[in-house]
Amino acid sequence: MPEARLDDSGSGLAPAGDGWFVVNVRDAQWLTSENGGKKPSGSECAFESQEFEFPQFGVRLHALELGEPNGLYHSENQQEAFLVLSGECTLLVEGEERLLRPWDFFHSPAGTEHIFVGAGDGPCVILMAGARAEPWQVLYPVSELAARYGASAEQETSDPRQAYTGFEPSRRERPSYWDRLPWA
Repeated sequence: MPEARLDDSGSGLAPAGDGWFVVNVRDAQWLTSENGGKKPSGSECAFESQEFEFPQFGVRLHALELGEPNGLYHSENQQEAFLVLSGECTLLVEGEERLLRPWDFFHSPAGTEHIFVGAGDGPCVILMAGARAEPWQVLYPVSELAARYGASAEQETSDPRQAYTGFEPSRRERPSYWDRLPWA
């Protein structure tokens, strides 16, 4: 297996082809969606490029500030796993709230409704991993609990484009709070 070339996307390094590679989180490509108060927002390091996604599973770091959800409340037909590395967040799961701190692990079997919201005094960093078997399916339910955090779809849908209508797409840039993250 050849080593993949890493190209600078303007916000860090991402693979320019298939193959193995090593990249430090400080040097990797970051995507940010700071929606000026309209949620969801946050920043993520996906370790892959849009052109060269990992075929069997996704893995990324997500950084959230206080009150930022990492997306809209949803369930997927694939299992996922999450590990809080630093900071605190509120996990919204199956209509309940759970405060998570560093080293808390959340296993999400297929069909589990969930989303994370930044909590605490500083940014929260979460390691996220999920299966990528075909066909991938998602459901964004309407959730009163998630709506209190700005993280509910306006109407139930299985179409991500419909769920995120009106939200700013992610930009290739590091978050404004980069210097407050654990590796800065």
